[in-house]
Amino acid sequence: QVQLVEAGGGLVQAGGSLRLSCGASGRTFSGYTMGWFRQAPGKDREFVARISGNGGSTYYADSVKGRFTISRDNAKNTVYLQMNSLKPEDTAVYYCNRHPTTFGSWGQGTQVTVSS
Repeated sequence: QVQLVEAGGGLVQAGGSLRLSCGASGRTFSGYTMGWFRQAPGKDREFVARISGNGGSTYYADSVKGRFTISRDNAKNTVYLQMNSLKPEDTAVYYCNRHPTTFGSWGQGTQVTVSS
């Protein structure tokens, strides 16, 4: 069973940047489209961005387009999310998973808090 591990979150001021990473054990995800998702307090988990298996195609939610960049290093079995120009409304726990059909479990996520 795959185990996803997200890292890189933290507390940052509005306008700042963070780079998240997602690794996996138990399975290589080089052949899968992978996505980043986030869940803010009291809200449902929402889609943020996705990247194709070879990294050649990406897609973003309108709310992050132009500010976030998803990338991957299949040799390292790792997916990244570079987040720039962060806003308080980006505050959430961020998760990665296969897209659109997730793996059977989610990681613990990484908390991103953006102060105004």
